[in-house]
Amino acid sequence: MLKDMSVMHPAARMLVDLSAAQDVEAGDGTTSVVVIAGSLLGAAERLLSKGIHPTVISESFQRAAAAAVEILHNMSRPISLVDRSTLLQAASTSLSSKIVSQHSGLLGPMAVDSVLKVVDPKTAENVDLRNIRIVKKVGGTIEDSEMIDGLVLNQSVIKSSGGPTRIEKARIGLIQFQLSPPKPDVG
Repeated sequence: MLKDMSVMHPAARMLVDLSAAQDVEAGDGTTSVVVIAGSLLGAAERLLSKGIHPTVISESFQRAAAAAVEILHNMSRPISLVDRSTLLQAASTSLSSKIVSQHSGLLGPMAVDSVLKVVDPKTAENVDLRNIRIVKKVGGTIEDSEMIDGLVLNQSVIKSSGGPTRIEKARIGLIQFQLSPPKPDVG
């Protein structure tokens, strides 16, 4: 929603950019980041109105951020990608604040399994989420969602051509060009 807003004020622009950066980095928490940053800006404004120099405010925020990172680091505990039950708990917790929280029993395992399919749990430390594709189809319900282990083609089958519509144990060739027929050049 913030991406679609055309804001001119520098502080508002900063909040939009902050939300986008949070989405790219973590894929979640954009609302929390904007609320916290807005609250910090409000606190800074109150401190400025009391005559406190901006440098002092900035340095104090930096020290508070360093202390918060240290506290979070001391609270945290590492999670191994081979510990599926802990990953399921983390996914369920993450989904509990979303609109789809009532479907966390379906979506949580699906999210964990999709991540585990694209990484080697013994060597990976992070996951490139671009290796997971979500294909949305109109109609149906969330219960119709499924994880496909393999390749999903969004191209419709032309049944009138007489080709097969289903092949079991097929060998797959990777194609790096468009499958649909080219559009004619009309000049």
